[in-house]
Amino acid sequence: MSEQKETLAVLGGTGKEGKGLAYRWAKAGYTVIIGSRDSEKAKVAATELNQMLGGNSIEGLDNLTAAIKANLVILTVPHSAHISTLETVKEALQGKILVDVTVPLVPPKVTKVQMPPAGSAAQEARQLLGEGVEVVDAFQSISYEHLMFGEEVPCDVLVTGSSKEARLKVIQLVEDAGLVGWDAGPIENSVVVEGLTSLLIYINKQYGSTHAGIKITGVHKS
Repeated sequence: MSEQKETLAVLGGTGKEGKGLAYRWAKAGYTVIIGSRDSEKAKVAATELNQMLGGNSIEGLDNLTAAIKANLVILTVPHSAHISTLETVKEALQGKILVDVTVPLVPPKVTKVQMPPAGSAAQEARQLLGEGVEVVDAFQSISYEHLMFGEEVPCDVLVTGSSKEARLKVIQLVEDAGLVGWDAGPIENSVVVEGLTSLLIYINKQYGSTHAGIKITGVHKS
């Protein structure tokens, strides 16, 4: 923990998933910026989390300013806001890693896998942002109920992305959040990872739960 950690921006961080991830990374020693279209909402969310943490390591800003100030950016917006948010921060993301947590859910049929023409939200982001941004897909299979209070999470995180180096960097972020991450291959595999969310929502509804997740078995991490 003596090593200086990067500044992370969680865009759409006023939502439950974003706040949960921000909380865990701030607790792990990162400087975290919560981004929102409404900077006042971001400030309220940051204050709430700082009170929980007993510190002042989280700041609330508008999405663009958050993306400019951060070394690495995490996107946790609904798919309906995916393209518009990316267009807002496109230039600020150049030369950085974007961790895309977006799932292409299409209400009301959220238990049915419905992928965008690009193949997945991550591939959609890659097409829009260009080669100057490494796009990594992660955290889609983690229910936000697991994140907020630092409890142990009995689920794994599959990480796909545009380069091996970027995936390994994000796996470190996964582990710093107290989770288990797996390199699940190139960005084309994100169609499987994102599609799992609808499947898990279906299982939750079918069996009366909110905590369905996945776990990789038969492999030992070195």
